[in-house]
Amino acid sequence: MIEVSHICKEFVLTKQQQKELNTTDKISKAVDDISFTCQSGRVFSLLGPNGAGKTTTLRMLSTIFKPTSGSIQIAGIDAVKFPQEARKKIGFLTGSTGLYARLTPNELIAYFAELYGVSKQDLTERKERLYSLLNMHDFQNKRIGKLSTGMKQKVSICRTMIHNPDVVIFDEPTSGLDVITAENIIQLIRDCKNEGKTVIFSSHIMSEVDLLCDDVAIVDKGKLLFNGTMSDFRGQMQADNLTAEFIRIVNENRIIN
Repeated sequence: MIEVSHICKEFVLTKQQQKELNTTDKISKAVDDISFTCQSGRVFSLLGPNGAGKTTTLRMLSTIFKPTSGSIQIAGIDAVKFPQEARKKIGFLTGSTGLYARLTPNELIAYFAELYGVSKQDLTERKERLYSLLNMHDFQNKRIGKLSTGMKQKVSICRTMIHNPDVVIFDEPTSGLDVITAENIIQLIRDCKNEGKTVIFSSHIMSEVDLLCDDVAIVDKGKLLFNGTMSDFRGQMQADNLTAEFIRIVNENRIIN
């Protein structure tokens, strides 16, 4: 489970950033008083347009960023006070995660497994399961720098899951991938849910959100605009489909503010 309570994140702006943003403010508030809960065995979708504060929120949940204020509980651990302990419970997949180009997938996965203290037996079993699910056997001994975008994404997923985390955060996991690879990732997310893991899934592809998610939250300009179940979301819809309703909620907030 993840429990987020009144988190805020502020960044100090340089003079160049102030000029680019056309503002005299010295502080930018990327996330402003957001609270929500992600339950085990459910898929929680965090949605927002570019620059909404979504990625900053996910980075706080994954302990990459420390919130300016507020609290985050990850699987019962205070992630603000004990980020290293919380990190052991988390798998975080993001498109900006770098991979070591000179290593092979086998070498990289073994390296991260050792960092997490995964036993050799567990490494062998988990790697075989993930390699089979993601069709990685054919390139497991090739240098990562020579792999395609889709292959690298599969390596990133394997790295994310090799320590069998209780909490899994997928930030745009299928972006730019072919249909088959995207479907493999969707199946992995289903498996995580069925295993009782806490899953956060962020995507701009509303059909995937509709297919996978039990709960949804929408953020824009650092503010939480909606937080509830997918049934709640559909029940209050004023537009004809999920994409149109998402756009309506965001635009309505921008008109008000």
